Amino acid sequence: MHDHAGVPQHAHQDVARVLHALADPTRLSLVHLLADGAQRVVDLTGVLGLAQSTVSAHLATLRGAGLVVATPEGRATRYSLADPELDELLGAAERVVARTTERRAASS
Repeated sequence: MHDHAGVPQHAHQDVARVLHALADPTRLSLVHLLADGAQRVVDLTGVLGLAQSTVSAHLATLRGAGLVVATPEGRATRYSLADPELDELLGAAERVVARTTERRAASS
């Protein structure tokens, strides 16, 4: 929604915080993996081939932005997307990238 001056009526800082949290290929991979359901860090490290500390740090960034929630499960913690639309947002971004790449290739 826009006001009379055409400026969006949402907090740009909040949107920038979310986009900043997503501005890393590993975090994008984590979002895609979590779109399939809640997972433990050990599960994610196995798929990504990264150290536990690296995956945990990326999850902390996503949690800090409110994009991922952590649910204790015994001695482990399961992580899941806070909002399923996040995967849809990434899908839309990927479609924009594909169209941009096609336009660049056509103009070369």
